[in-house]
Amino acid sequence: MTTPFHHEPGAVPGPVPPPECPAHSPGLGTGGLRRYYGPEAENDPAGLYAKLRAEHGAVAPVLLHGDVPAWLVLGHNENLHLTRTPSQFSRDSRRWRALQDGSVAQDHPLAPIFTWQPVCAFADGDAHERLRGAVTDSMERIDTRGVRRHVNRFSNRLVNDFCEKGGAELVAQFAEHLPMMVMCAIFGMPEEYNDRMVQAARDMIRGTETAVESNAYVVAALTRLVERRRASPEEDFAGWLVAHPAGLTDVEVAEHLRLILIAAYESTANLIANVLRMVLTDPRFRARLSGGHMTVPEAVEQTLWDEPPFTAVFGRWAVGDTELGGQQIKAGDALLVGIAAANTDPAVRPDLMANMEGNRAHLAFSGGPHECPGQDIGRAIADVGVDALLMRLPDLELGVEESELRWVGNIMSRHLVDLPVKFAPSPQQEIDADPLASGAARPHARTDWEVSSPAVPRPTTGSAAGPQPGYAPAGVRIASPAPPTAPDDPPGIPAQRGGPARIWQTVARWWSGR
Repeated sequence: MTTPFHHEPGAVPGPVPPPECPAHSPGLGTGGLRRYYGPEAENDPAGLYAKLRAEHGAVAPVLLHGDVPAWLVLGHNENLHLTRTPSQFSRDSRRWRALQDGSVAQDHPLAPIFTWQPVCAFADGDAHERLRGAVTDSMERIDTRGVRRHVNRFSNRLVNDFCEKGGAELVAQFAEHLPMMVMCAIFGMPEEYNDRMVQAARDMIRGTETAVESNAYVVAALTRLVERRRASPEEDFAGWLVAHPAGLTDVEVAEHLRLILIAAYESTANLIANVLRMVLTDPRFRARLSGGHMTVPEAVEQTLWDEPPFTAVFGRWAVGDTELGGQQIKAGDALLVGIAAANTDPAVRPDLMANMEGNRAHLAFSGGPHECPGQDIGRAIADVGVDALLMRLPDLELGVEESELRWVGNIMSRHLVDLPVKFAPSPQQEIDADPLASGAARPHARTDWEVSSPAVPRPTTGSAAGPQPGYAPAGVRIASPAPPTAPDDPPGIPAQRGGPARIWQTVARWWSGR
């Protein structure tokens, strides 16, 4: 069914619905359209997607904060078309009609998300290629194997904070901190890592009253970093962006750092929490891990289908009048890439309990020319971080009933409020305190980075080149003809207690090709 935006500025208001009318539901707003914010959207997004599909099909009109109209794209194929056709659907938010006519103010709660910035995420064509090229070239210079070692080190440092207590809250004490520690190190600003940065990064995309203030805090920290790198170049991600031949201005560098930091942090924090929750609560995960039929990377990939870290991306803006999913889209309309909705589209996934192993058709990292360029970094942090945690605490159990777990959502993401766990207390582990001194890639580093959650195990025998070095679970060494392990490798994890440790022994054998 097609429902036009009757509540657009200047439209003649319709009759007021009677008190018993469903239009008075908290989930409905102006014109009887469903709100993509508030209790219903946050508490039962899957139920909201089902209602919208039943009422409108693959593309549904919804209301954002302040009852601002937008289109939520629910269909998998429709989302692919949306992301792959910039000639019809631009990333330039200045095209938004609601901004042009003043119905959306610059202090809107979602302003940190939609306000145009000189970054590749808001550009198309040649401008996008120039800015995106600087980002991807700089990412290619990251020492990905070194980053894995430091993810392991940071993970164990966090586990040391609670391993002796026999209980922890894994969202606040692990998932929310690990990605920020890693990204601050990669950027070259480890001194900026603190609780305030962690909370600001989450707050600024939630549409809260303090979102603009939190955004200002993050931008100020990144601006200081850019100023330091302009005055004193260093071999880190910020330094590479400053020195890139594309000639980015200081504002462009700072805004790209902001974009990457927030996207990488929010998505990876959610991904880690979701993987841990599914390992602790979903019988499919626990049984298949214990039987050696699923690896941690495969668990991550399944989670990207079931609980993608970003539920939607705002947004795209129609270049001209067009049609999508049976709806008439007008020039200047705003559209949301419905990631979670697309991942559960009955047209491509009729059985939501089906095993999606080996299938990377999910849209967890969006698609098209704006597909997330740092998705392998996010996978690496989640793969290595979750593995390091479970190696240290193999008897980890949920500390409350699953029904007691709580969620907080917004138009872009949905994440656990907390994840209480219990385990047998264990001693702290000595951790190498050396910082991430250099993020520069060693020769051929990209060919060694096997942390992108391979869907199918890669054979390591029978090759003319012989077995290739790769990532092993913490404390497990891979036998190969490669030179001895570098002295800056993290110390081995002490021998694990009996029982579930065999899970990770099976994983280690898989990684080693045995």
